[in-house]
Amino acid sequence: MSTPQPPMPQAAPAPRWQAAPGSPFPVYTSPIPVVRTHLGHAVASEWTKIRSVRSTLWTLGVFVLLVVGIGLLTGVVVASSSSDLSGENALSLGFFGLLLGSMCVITLGVLTTASEYGTGMIRTTMTACPTRGRVLAAKAIVFFLTAFVVTLVSVSVVAFLHVAMLGGNGAREPSGGEWLKGTVGVALYVALLGMLSLAVGSVVRHSAGAITIMIGAVLAPLVIALFMFSSSLEDVRQALFEYSIPNQLSVFYANSLSESGPSGWDPLWIMLGVTAVVFAGAFALLEKRDV
Repeated sequence: MSTPQPPMPQAAPAPRWQAAPGSPFPVYTSPIPVVRTHLGHAVASEWTKIRSVRSTLWTLGVFVLLVVGIGLLTGVVVASSSSDLSGENALSLGFFGLLLGSMCVITLGVLTTASEYGTGMIRTTMTACPTRGRVLAAKAIVFFLTAFVVTLVSVSVVAFLHVAMLGGNGAREPSGGEWLKGTVGVALYVALLGMLSLAVGSVVRHSAGAITIMIGAVLAPLVIALFMFSSSLEDVRQALFEYSIPNQLSVFYANSLSESGPSGWDPLWIMLGVTAVVFAGAFALLEKRDV
């Protein structure tokens, strides 16, 4: 008895040539269905990139370690001491870990765009998606959602731990509005700070340079203000304190470093406005410059 042979694979359909209406010359018609690309395809591509590179794992891993680790350590130290937190918001101690962790989000934001210029990958990206604005928009969407979710989970864990640990030290239970600001609000702010870094990386096109600029933007106002001893510069010194990123971040925990300046949700609107302006510049330059 003969052994049955497996079926032969079918060849791909041959290309079809059809005469164009009103023309004696044939026109090629591809047998492969052509799908019109859209923003969703670019988002899927950028999601594949951001989850497959090591920098994402390292930066977000260190971010979680700093936020949760320092938050937990601070809570343990305060809870085991005789510190009286009477009337203090139990969420306020989460500020210290998040301030350090924001450096990791800044770094990842810059690398999301600037690293492709260093490796030359940007040419492949732009060849696959010639609509440059769509590429930058897809990067921003993927990065914002990633940074927001990771930050929200991290600060929420720290918030629940502090409320459970600091009740014996007189810390008060946060209100609903304070819970919203100390978790969702601060996560939105940090994600926007990372998006600002992403836009700066697109403008500068150099990872180290863009990271330096962003770290300077975070720390320089406070450092400069510390050395303004002249009374004639008191207004400038106060403004640097009030609108510095660390002070705006502390507003979400109701422990602002200054008595005046932004309050409530003001820091979020300020960061949103600054990020929008820088992104507009990044879009304009992306369309004009070569890759």
